[in-house]
Amino acid sequence: MKKLKIRAAKQIDLVDYLASLNHLPQKTRNQDYWYLSPLRAEQTPSFKINRKLIVWYDHGLGQGGNLIDFGILFFKCSVSDFLERLAQHKSLTPFSFHPPLSLVDEKKNTDESKIVILNSRSLADRSLTDYLQSRCIPLQLASSSCKEVDFLLYGKMHTAIGFQNNSGGYEFRNKDFKGCCSPKDFTLFENNSKEINVFEGFFNYLSFLTINHRLKMQSSNFLILNSLSFLKKAVPIIDKHDRVNLYLDRDPNGIQNTQQLLKLDERKYIDQSLLYQNHNDLNDWLIHKKQDIKHSQRIGRKL
Repeated sequence: MKKLKIRAAKQIDLVDYLASLNHLPQKTRNQDYWYLSPLRAEQTPSFKINRKLIVWYDHGLGQGGNLIDFGILFFKCSVSDFLERLAQHKSLTPFSFHPPLSLVDEKKNTDESKIVILNSRSLADRSLTDYLQSRCIPLQLASSSCKEVDFLLYGKMHTAIGFQNNSGGYEFRNKDFKGCCSPKDFTLFENNSKEINVFEGFFNYLSFLTINHRLKMQSSNFLILNSLSFLKKAVPIIDKHDRVNLYLDRDPNGIQNTQQLLKLDERKYIDQSLLYQNHNDLNDWLIHKKQDIKHSQRIGRKL
């Protein structure tokens, strides 16, 4: 059987292909299809396919690309091996193809796919404050490090909670959207401390502040990776501290990276994720904790 050519492989519909591997989207928004990552274990969909551009991006890994980039990661094989595998797979499962974009259309679509920041201000939008409440984060606390940001994506305006990184880019969240804009980077809050708390995402950082609201925040430094892929880049900063509290996610990638750091120095690196070991992350633990308290209060009133 002949291998598919690279150009033809890149035109295969990614949504069709993932469906053939029994991976279905958890939610869709226009041309964006969100999945639980096929490349790693997770509980919140952070793997996105843009069906129009025929590209994917895994926010947890900080990697993306076309079908071939996905295939060599998924099957852990060479480009040549994947093209051969794909040709055989295609003979069993028909895929739809997207026609090649003209240079004019390609430039237009690339421009439209870029996030363009329009405006930023203090958090006030009702849908965003309700979203914060659903994740058990007080508005006043979130306002100290987040903004309400308007941006354009595919020619349509969106409003989301924006958390800025050290290079000026943003992480965006609302109840329907999870994304970011370039430049991508981690976020460091420096308080001239020899102790640092390390988080994967900013909602876990906000959860820590919510749980420890009586703690003087100047007593330690805070590093929010915004993606686990930035951990390697942040190691020189982390190493300067005498004590490193690790609040990474309890998924396989988070646990693996935590264990690797503990092997360096178990006295210096502290695995604080044991607090929420039965939950995916600190925010997930906080939400369940609040729900348990409300449930107990309702039972108490009935008694």
